[in-house]
Amino acid sequence: MFVDREGELEFLERKWGEKRAQLIILYGRRRVGKTALIKRFLEGKPGVYHLTTADSMGENVRELGEAFARFTGRDYFTDVRDLTKLLMNFGREIDGKRVALVIDEFQYLISLDSGVLSKFQKAWDEVLKDTGIFIILCGSSIGMMERIMEYKSPLYGRRTGQWKVSPFDIRATAMMLPEKDFEDLVKTYMVFGGVPFYLEFVRDRKTEEAIRELVLRKGEVLYEEPEFLLREEFREPRTYKLILKGLALGYETLGELVSYTGLERGHLSRYLDVLQRLEIVGYELPYGKRKRGRYFIKDNFFNFWFRYVYPNLSDLELGMVDEVWEKIQKDINTYYGIMFERLVREMLSLRILDFGQKRVHRWWHKGMEIDAIAETGEGLLFVEVKWKKLTEREAKKILGELRKKAETFDGPKMFLLIAREVEEKLPETLDLKEVERAVRGRLSSR
Repeated sequence: MFVDREGELEFLERKWGEKRAQLIILYGRRRVGKTALIKRFLEGKPGVYHLTTADSMGENVRELGEAFARFTGRDYFTDVRDLTKLLMNFGREIDGKRVALVIDEFQYLISLDSGVLSKFQKAWDEVLKDTGIFIILCGSSIGMMERIMEYKSPLYGRRTGQWKVSPFDIRATAMMLPEKDFEDLVKTYMVFGGVPFYLEFVRDRKTEEAIRELVLRKGEVLYEEPEFLLREEFREPRTYKLILKGLALGYETLGELVSYTGLERGHLSRYLDVLQRLEIVGYELPYGKRKRGRYFIKDNFFNFWFRYVYPNLSDLELGMVDEVWEKIQKDINTYYGIMFERLVREMLSLRILDFGQKRVHRWWHKGMEIDAIAETGEGLLFVEVKWKKLTEREAKKILGELRKKAETFDGPKMFLLIAREVEEKLPETLDLKEVERAVRGRLSSR
């Protein structure tokens, strides 16, 4: 099923409509739906799609030559064994015609031949830039693809656009799984995130069943997924796994992570910078502050996996699924509570929950926390989030405590409690039913 991606498609179509030759860098983590996006974009357009393999450079050049031969009807392409000549000849054949050339999993070519970017540069400068070609270099190794765009790269200054494809947000996830009960949809998103590949597997399962059957069982597709992704991105992933384990255990500040990992502060900062660039880790500052921030595992599935799977891998290797699941069950509502807070901040930031806010923050100070503070044109909106069924009395008590925590802030104030369920609705409360209307439609400003 293909859903969402309107922004990506609009970008690609706009670039397609421009007259000049195009060299687009399209990248994003594995499984995020880049190939599906490309194939949707290519529908009805003349072009060549080549999926690179890690076999050998010679094999990739041979296969690309065969694809050029089929497209142009010129058999001589099958005899060309030099990538630069192959690209230049293709450019001469198409001349001014608008033709797409997509090279998927481009990072494999870089791994096979460190000079491949220089070969593309030569072909681009001498022939391709003056043709109607529309090149998309697509890759799953974020670090490697971003290095293509750096100043020292041979392709620096040649690319005409770039787009990082991200996982779905909660709204696109709901579009992909329209048949799911909304509470279970929220749980699915809080565990698996918005990676389309994962969502396809959990489509027909309840979240807890999907965890047991697809994540905890050795050999299943998601059992080692984060480790696999880290191995794809890094030659030596052990240090990154140690940092992620520390974050999952609740060591959130730089000082706490230094103590836990034993890494030097400067080295740790560099590792964290890499994880942030890959959008596996995030960093947030408390509202109104410029320091004393906290790191967190930003990717939902990485967060779940390092909290529950990684510490129990020895037992899971022995097939002790029931025993590990029993331990998870005792804590999973706490996890849902933490992730529901994060989901609400995400929905406020994306204005899926729209109160006219411009910016959204967390806040903490001396043991006190506020789940979200939204800056609106009318003042500050203070938000408390609970993954619980609340009575009217409990809701009033929570709102009272929220007002007390907000006393130190100046200016007009508004208050909102978002809960899994509220027994008796109050003017300042939202429950999952109203959140569902916002996700599957729109919730007008209060």
